[in-house]
Amino acid sequence: MNDEHFMQLALDQAQLAQVHGEVPVGAVLVHEGRVVAQAHNAPIALMDPSAHAEIQALRLAAKVLGNYRLDDCTLYVSLEPCAMCVGAILHARLKRVVWAAAEPKTGAAGSVIDLFANTQLNHQTQHSGGVLANQASQLMQDFFKNQRAMHKHHSPAPLREDALRTPEACFADIPDYPWPPHYINDLPSLGGLRIHYLDEGPKDAEVTWLCLHGNPAWSYLYRKMIPVFLQAGHRVVAPDMLGFGKSDKPKKDSTHSFTWHRQVLLEFVEALDLQNIHMVVQDWGGILGLTLPMSARQRYRGLLVMNTTLATAEKPLSPGFLAWRQMCADKPSFDVGRLFGRGNPQMSQAERAAYNAPFPDAGHRAALRAFPPMVPEFANSDGAEVSRQAQDFWQHEWQGKSFMAIGAQDPVLGVEVMQALREHIRHCPEALVLPEAGHFVQEHGEQIAQAALAALRAHTL
Repeated sequence: MNDEHFMQLALDQAQLAQVHGEVPVGAVLVHEGRVVAQAHNAPIALMDPSAHAEIQALRLAAKVLGNYRLDDCTLYVSLEPCAMCVGAILHARLKRVVWAAAEPKTGAAGSVIDLFANTQLNHQTQHSGGVLANQASQLMQDFFKNQRAMHKHHSPAPLREDALRTPEACFADIPDYPWPPHYINDLPSLGGLRIHYLDEGPKDAEVTWLCLHGNPAWSYLYRKMIPVFLQAGHRVVAPDMLGFGKSDKPKKDSTHSFTWHRQVLLEFVEALDLQNIHMVVQDWGGILGLTLPMSARQRYRGLLVMNTTLATAEKPLSPGFLAWRQMCADKPSFDVGRLFGRGNPQMSQAERAAYNAPFPDAGHRAALRAFPPMVPEFANSDGAEVSRQAQDFWQHEWQGKSFMAIGAQDPVLGVEVMQALREHIRHCPEALVLPEAGHFVQEHGEQIAQAALAALRAHTL
């Protein structure tokens, strides 16, 4: 057996370290051609700063051989040893050390300092590096790349001067919303603004449900559907659009546009590399969301569509929508929770308050003011052309499965509007109509999610 064979065993140990959240360094100690100890980094798990892979392997080997002197042994380690480990190696009187990747920051075998070359020491250990170096280096690079990404998505980002961020205290008493926050702020279109999103379930799940809310909601709207999807073993991703929920809120109404919000969503899906997407949309979640799949067709497999439309501007805006738009203009400080409760009398006071939580004052409500006028009204309105392209895509090119649910009490995007939309969605089956549900049909979300899953299992979604 040669050096590469034993180094591969050390790399296997390094991968075990990575699985346990440790820096991926592994070590194997060989005595007379026989492996007597294998170990990996464990400072975090053991809460021991000295628990490097080399130290762990030396300790195990000493016990196996019954001697702290390891004269006739060779140590294989996936990363150049540090000064601490070189000191232990010399004290153990190892005959030989072989490492894979150089460590330019702390390496004590030649990269920063070469302690092995110090002739004043009373023991000289043979040493060499570069065995399977590329594999070891790639393992380290991948680990730290993932660590940086995790830190980026979870750590606070600086708040832009032209934006507000709802204090976390406003969300302190939110019921039925136990999921930890995730954040991203490095999308090109964000310019440093921070988006909040939920990301639950296995990353390699068979299905990823991408849940897009509308105005004036946030990801809280999907709290009754998320557990059903998770119970099925699926992944759920639910972002808060900019201006809503826990995402940053630009101060100026004019910051918001159809094209901008669409681009943010496209980049969001790309950044998270979402696959096998079953898109869940309602209200603006559909107005924007229904334009996404044609731009990344390979990512999308299914659609769950509720009380929304494609804003093609081919027909005049309905009297019901115009009345809503006027109300938002006349009463910009309207009670969001009361709006939700009006169509959902079963909601508790705490649930209604949860919808008010993101908007503690008028400064946080720019999106609520901006979105109603953003609905494309004319053929050349922002978003109208891409919506017409999307309509053609859904009618003629959509290859996935679809499921539609309708809140029948919706005065703006109710049964008539949804049945018209259904005619433009290729192979969309008969809709599930909820007679008592209104516009915010997700407040009956458990029933809808279960029906969608049943359709999926029956190969109809």
